[in-house]
Amino acid sequence: MKLAGLKSIENAHEDSVWAATWVPATEDRPSLLLTGSLDETVKLWRADELDLVRTNTGHSLGVTAVAAHPSGIIAASSSLDSFVRIFDVDTNATIAVLEAPPSEVWGMQFEPMGTILAVAGGSSASVKLWDTASWRILSTLSIPRPEAPKPSDKTSSKKFVLSVAWSPNGKRLACGSMDGTICVFDVERSKLLHQLEGHNMPVRSLVFSPVDPRVLFSGSDDGHVNMHDAEGKTVVGSMSGHTSWVLSVDASPDGGAIATGSSDRTVRLWDLKMRAAIQTMSNHNDQVWSVAFRPPGVRAGRLASVSDDKSVSLYDYS
Repeated sequence: MKLAGLKSIENAHEDSVWAATWVPATEDRPSLLLTGSLDETVKLWRADELDLVRTNTGHSLGVTAVAAHPSGIIAASSSLDSFVRIFDVDTNATIAVLEAPPSEVWGMQFEPMGTILAVAGGSSASVKLWDTASWRILSTLSIPRPEAPKPSDKTSSKKFVLSVAWSPNGKRLACGSMDGTICVFDVERSKLLHQLEGHNMPVRSLVFSPVDPRVLFSGSDDGHVNMHDAEGKTVVGSMSGHTSWVLSVDASPDGGAIATGSSDRTVRLWDLKMRAAIQTMSNHNDQVWSVAFRPPGVRAGRLASVSDDKSVSLYDYS
């Protein structure tokens, strides 16, 4: 397995690019890359040429997270303005605007069947589950706070929720917090199953293995990528190599590798059998906020990365 650089677009946005995801193909068009930036826009790019398809506006502050519905028809963007905008991918028509106070949303993801959008609730110490048919809140999954904090205790703010990830079967939802803990929920029962330990700094990114719903990967400011047994509550592996915060982690569709983006300005490819980084890409000259593998399909494997340097890079994955 390896990455090969295909194309980079300098100044893809007018400010830092903090978010990226792939919009699945529909009957009418191939998959598209979706990026969100502090310049308040969301952009759609063709998958192989990185040609700009459209620039979407609609937020009054920088875009912090993007998510695509599995149908490829709608997508979501969240912003420092504390709103989540749901829009039609092909027309940019606004479908819904969700209020997400009291803070900005740093992570959100559609459930694999597309019926629910999970939104990391930031300082509300919760994850809100939105029904994608009615755009009403189905439930709020609360993160347990430390017991009886004193007025001077700062720990409550550390339960700020940064990241969310669905298991491939949609039965489990994991969320990562500022204090380094990861909570795993049984979604159907809205019940906290357990907390996963292993990091002592913010967990900014989570992804389940696409081939094993028990395996959860987490990236943290402690520089490590941990592999958890999300059912057995254990850390089954910890991978190190980045020299600074791990800002993003994504799993390859074949389940054999993960890619990470870091504030050390690199993208790394990790072989999960070796549990080691096998390749380091240094396309960016500032921190790499997001990496995203293209969903599986008939076409070749692709990985995208975005950065504070305003650029978007595309790699072949084989």
